[in-house]
Amino acid sequence: MHAGSNPACSTNKPNMKKTIGLLALLAIGCTDAERAKLTGFGDKFTIKVVSCDTIITYHSSGKVQSESGSDGYYFNDATTGKLIEVSGTVIIEQE
Repeated sequence: MHAGSNPACSTNKPNMKKTIGLLALLAIGCTDAERAKLTGFGDKFTIKVVSCDTIITYHSSGKVQSESGSDGYYFNDATTGKLIEVSGTVIIEQE
């Protein structure tokens, strides 16, 4: 080992390069909407379920997930702490 070198620092360089590369790839390869969708975990959302004469509004405590093979969505309700599943005409807005 050379004088003044720190082995802990040398092991971080490959990880740092991977992180920078991943961030560059996300910045170049994605639209702003795609980046928001990928990085929206932990953010809060307003969910509005619209019917003919009624709008029901929910607030999530985190990311809203879509059901695979369905028009539905599910999320944890910030007010009640319960799992809510909705489908139909749904408007989802990031807070």
